[in-house]
Amino acid sequence: MTRRELSRRLRFMLSRPHDERMALLAEMTEAERRELQHVWRIYARTAQVAPDGDWRTWLILAGRGFGKTRAGAEWVRECAEAEPQARIALVGSTLAEARSVMVEGESGILAVCPPGRRPVFEPSLSRLTWPNGAEATLYLAGEPESLRGPHHGYACRSGPEGSLPQ
Repeated sequence: MTRRELSRRLRFMLSRPHDERMALLAEMTEAERRELQHVWRIYARTAQVAPDGDWRTWLILAGRGFGKTRAGAEWVRECAEAEPQARIALVGSTLAEARSVMVEGESGILAVCPPGRRPVFEPSLSRLTWPNGAEATLYLAGEPESLRGPHHGYACRSGPEGSLPQ
């Protein structure tokens, strides 16, 4: 299948409901599925994709196994890949939790990025840097003052422990 045909098929798939996308994917060859493995919107349920339009807060209130971490990682990836100047705050209950779940986890940022577009993680700086220059920095939710100063266009908060203290 040519790139053009694959692109056309992808546009069609993305216009279909989740169940139909999964059926179409099952009909593809292994090579075709491999080409599309990092296209999150094929696999995502509607509630796992950020809403369209101009919004400030997107809350996913769901139980275990819903895919909250994956949805957050994919949204961060989308922001970083779309905007080379992006500065993103990754906020976790602890830095260890942010690192082990949001960055290095099985549904974390490093796992969802295609190999050629995977960011470099610098644990000593708590920073991810994408090949295009976008950056994400890890922060501790219990220290909201640490978010003052750096200018972030985006932020992603992990964990059910509550909101950032005011």
